Amino acid sequence: MPKLPSCAELQGSRGAVLTAVPQFDFGARTDMGRVRENNEDSFAVEPELSLFVLSDGMGGQASGEIASRIATETIVDYCLAAERNSLSVSQPDRLPGASDASNRLVAGVRRANSAILDATLNHPERHGMGATVVAVRFEGSRMSLAHVGDSRAYRLHCGQLEQLTRDHSFVAEQLRQGTLTQKEAEQSELQNVLLRALGQDADVEVDVTEELMLDGDAILLCSDGLTREISDEQIAVILEQADDAQAAADGLVDAANEAGGADNITVIVVRPAEKHGGAFARIGRWLKGKKES
Repeated sequence: MPKLPSCAELQGSRGAVLTAVPQFDFGARTDMGRVRENNEDSFAVEPELSLFVLSDGMGGQASGEIASRIATETIVDYCLAAERNSLSVSQPDRLPGASDASNRLVAGVRRANSAILDATLNHPERHGMGATVVAVRFEGSRMSLAHVGDSRAYRLHCGQLEQLTRDHSFVAEQLRQGTLTQKEAEQSELQNVLLRALGQDADVEVDVTEELMLDGDAILLCSDGLTREISDEQIAVILEQADDAQAAADGLVDAANEAGGADNITVIVVRPAEKHGGAFARIGRWLKGKKES
């Protein structure tokens, strides 16, 4: 797990409004955007597990909407059942060195993949439907992060925005290999071509990492309807300036719509609950005062 720099080192259609779980302030919103005629995005929040899941469906008409809903509901249901019944992920599926929370999260994503495939078999008219997914579960300041596809997770730490996930898309892979420049990637007509998604193959490879969230940080989960409309710099400013997590979620969706709203837009923003003490909180307040002086 990478060591986070300290703040001192770093100087120089609307969804329901959600209430905060005890240790977190969070907000979420999904919106159809200004071009699409239906919303294929879905999200789910499970306060009991501090679990947040976001999915972007594929397949057109109602199929994408069904796939994303299957993904979010299946992951939450599986993780809840596994936690309540103290289920352990068995070999050979268990990831060596990963926590129980991470293993259960990955198992939930794999279960969602199977559920989407089953739904396709039972309804041939839905052939080709699938979904991306990005999910995070918190245990204190530690978080387990799993994803498939090009929905993303970001961490805002002391004003710097870091993408925590790697897009599983053709264009992103070409960019990583140096075949495309950043500008070419942004203008490519192949941005929708995914190399990995739920509901496409019986076996799905799930990326999983374990990260930290510290006082003053913000975690963002989002569909590509956000990141194709506004820049990382704009995202960071909105996250940093918003009074609370729901205001940040609303501000991000509004900004994407104002930039064109060409796709469905869904965001989940999670912050640690406000604390009046602690070293990181004090550093954050000190830095804020320095910026304003």
